[in-house]
Amino acid sequence: MGFVGYFTAEIGLWSDLHTYSGGLGVLAGDHVKSAADAGIPLVAMTLLYRKGYGKQSLDTAGRQTETYPEIDPTKFLFDTKIEISLPLDGTEIHAKIWKSEVFGTSGKMVPVFFLDTLHEKNSPEHQELGMTLYGGDDSTRIRQEYLLGVGGLRGLEKLGFKLTGLHLNEGHCTFALLEMLNNGWSREDLAKRVLFTTHTPVPAGHDRFEWSAVEEVLGEMLPDDAKQLVVEAGDYENGRRISMSHLGISLSGSVNAVSKLNAEVASTMFTGKEIVPITNGVHHLTWTIPPMAKLFDSHLSGWREEPNLLHGANKIPNSELMESRESARQILRELVEASTGVKLEKDRLTIGFARRFATYKRANLVFHDLERLRKIGSGKIQFVFSGKAHPRDEGGKALIKSIFDSAKELEKDIPIAFIEDYSMATGLAMTGGVDIWLNNPIRPMEASGTSGMKAAMNGVPNCSILDGWWPEGCEHGVNGWAIGEANDERNDVRDAKNVLDVIENEVLTAWRDGEEKWCDMMRASIATSAGFTGARMIRDYLPYYDSFE
Repeated sequence: MGFVGYFTAEIGLWSDLHTYSGGLGVLAGDHVKSAADAGIPLVAMTLLYRKGYGKQSLDTAGRQTETYPEIDPTKFLFDTKIEISLPLDGTEIHAKIWKSEVFGTSGKMVPVFFLDTLHEKNSPEHQELGMTLYGGDDSTRIRQEYLLGVGGLRGLEKLGFKLTGLHLNEGHCTFALLEMLNNGWSREDLAKRVLFTTHTPVPAGHDRFEWSAVEEVLGEMLPDDAKQLVVEAGDYENGRRISMSHLGISLSGSVNAVSKLNAEVASTMFTGKEIVPITNGVHHLTWTIPPMAKLFDSHLSGWREEPNLLHGANKIPNSELMESRESARQILRELVEASTGVKLEKDRLTIGFARRFATYKRANLVFHDLERLRKIGSGKIQFVFSGKAHPRDEGGKALIKSIFDSAKELEKDIPIAFIEDYSMATGLAMTGGVDIWLNNPIRPMEASGTSGMKAAMNGVPNCSILDGWWPEGCEHGVNGWAIGEANDERNDVRDAKNVLDVIENEVLTAWRDGEEKWCDMMRASIATSAGFTGARMIRDYLPYYDSFE
């Protein structure tokens, strides 16, 4: 196998290099790390966003504002001294190439390259293109995607990489296919040598641009039949605008979604291609909190190299499991108090909820009936929340404020903390340190839900709507709980009632049943996580990589 080019608009390699917004980017980082563990000759390409996604600040009422402290790449990345230039807007755009080296348990290294437009030869407008992740208008996004796809391939060529195939992480990377055609690949070559991964189960969530705006940037690179390709791939707008995902899928040979349910949904959005499910997985060494990693070292020898050994979690004795879990819980309690001033109580059940604050994730659903929640949870439960709303998402920001409002209402009975500026580090402390991981999106809008996999790996049972990965992993009452049935039509009142029903009648009952019952559930969660690791995911991708000619 020659090198596979992995293209992604965002990537989360570690917490402080905040070139990621949420699950898509963190998944890309886990994909790269897992490929390094497996010794797969992958090379990744992305953009360096000097101002990242925005640093979140919350006032005492829960109102979100953002600041954009600039990333200094010299603290994180190597300067390759290689640069590229592309024709753009009647002139040229220049980009420096920075590099990160990701080493795996195999000893192999996967390079990740970042294109940086903060170049002295660029106009202020072109310098600004590479500043903010998912910032700016369509004009900015088109140019970012042109730089990623076309510039990324030209960068890899200049760096000396000869690619046997491409793996595109969502439609943001589609212009890479047009560059390969520009380089002499035929459409038959693309059909044999390209894998496209789709995540977003909402038609409106895929990038769509005006044809004239794309033609202005691409010129003759845009195929004459591009509109026909978009229409034939099932675009619900019938080609009124260019759908990047539909164009990418029409030109790619293989297409996968990121869970079995996500594949079913994607199959209704795209026509002419089989959508294969490859359920996401998380990088086990990144997402196991240190007290639990130490426990696994003692009882599951070899798990670092082969995380499938987590299946053997039943070997772990109660006393050591409880001790490690309490150490993880203490890490979170200290973080919460230091960052929010809220003191969590050691003996209460801690329920965690952290993700991007998009409205479909319904972060405030558990507060739908405050009086019932107070009756159920007073003196028994506590909550920790975290997550950012997109700077332009007023609905997401309103969700955050509503949680602060509910916290004020319940403060005498149920402690509720909200950790600002959600990051990978916060995510590890939370998925490792809570007792229950709550997830209640509108089904089937959760593509995968990797945070729940991270929780399970740390011995934290999931309590979730049957969406994303959870229909594949849930053993109700054994390793966690399903909230309600597999209902696809939205009904917030029904689902809010189901959330409180399962907390009152099943979660708290199991918590009160004592150590033996709870340890059984924690061990079952850990064992389940073995099927949802990045190692398993990369093994599922390997046949596609091997097939590239």
